[in-house]
Amino acid sequence: MEDQKVFAPASDNDGPEHLCRGSKLFGPDALCNKVLRKEKLAETVTLLEIQAPLIAAASRAGQFVVVRPNERAERIPLTISDADKQNGTITVIFQEVGRTTKELGLIDEGDCVPDVAGPLGTPSEIENFGTVACVGGGVGIAFLRPIVAALKDAGNNVITILGARDKSLLILEDEMRRVSDELLITTDNGSYGVKGFVTDALRGILDSGRPVSAVFAIGPMPMMRAISDLTRPYKVKTIVSLDPIMIDGTGMCGGCRVTVGGVTRFTCVDGPDFDAHQVDWDELKNRKLAYYEEERLAMERAAEVAK
Repeated sequence: MEDQKVFAPASDNDGPEHLCRGSKLFGPDALCNKVLRKEKLAETVTLLEIQAPLIAAASRAGQFVVVRPNERAERIPLTISDADKQNGTITVIFQEVGRTTKELGLIDEGDCVPDVAGPLGTPSEIENFGTVACVGGGVGIAFLRPIVAALKDAGNNVITILGARDKSLLILEDEMRRVSDELLITTDNGSYGVKGFVTDALRGILDSGRPVSAVFAIGPMPMMRAISDLTRPYKVKTIVSLDPIMIDGTGMCGGCRVTVGGVTRFTCVDGPDFDAHQVDWDELKNRKLAYYEEERLAMERAAEVAK
């Protein structure tokens, strides 16, 4: 069950009705992926708690779902920030920056997300490393949360570093504090925590001689690359979660291919976690910019329609 991929359809007629009988988790409402809670975490960051019992039951730290906010929308991957197996819900957190994420942000509590497929991807490598540093930047903090919790449950001493441009953009501080042994916060402008970058805080820990056995980093690509460059001379195992262009999420389209250690890998099935020191960061940057102009035009067309 742990590695099962589950497609949660919107229609009762398309769903596995035999799973619904005699179970409060697998009742008719579960088939529509109903939004049970919606919360604005920051100006452009939205949380949706979605009823998806099959996905919640199979989900593990580091995995994701592919969602589609309406029948005309594109498919986008979103990391599962939390999975409540008892109540049959998953939580996704996303930044409204493109057309599809903005469309997803229009969904309200009580509405259904038409398509939710998952859990997808290879779960994060969770074991007792000893002392681990977990670094999250921006909306990447939401993706880091389940990994931090799983590492803590595995017996690690977890030092968590969170970074944001401004205090108003910092998310999940209380949640991360609860699952960490130590929490450090940095902001670019010094509006909260320590002024500076997450790399500054991590360098201080590494230079102090503390026995850090592994580093997990999730955030904007420049941040993850900077952390990779920082930890390389220290020879500390460093894992990053990559987010290239992704379409089907099952390894069929090849859109999410990345080069790791000189070998082509598919992020959707081989990742999203990879050895940071083996990633071809220049290639990844170029691939992420491949459809920049198309996305800009899509946003312009959406704005015209909305007038």
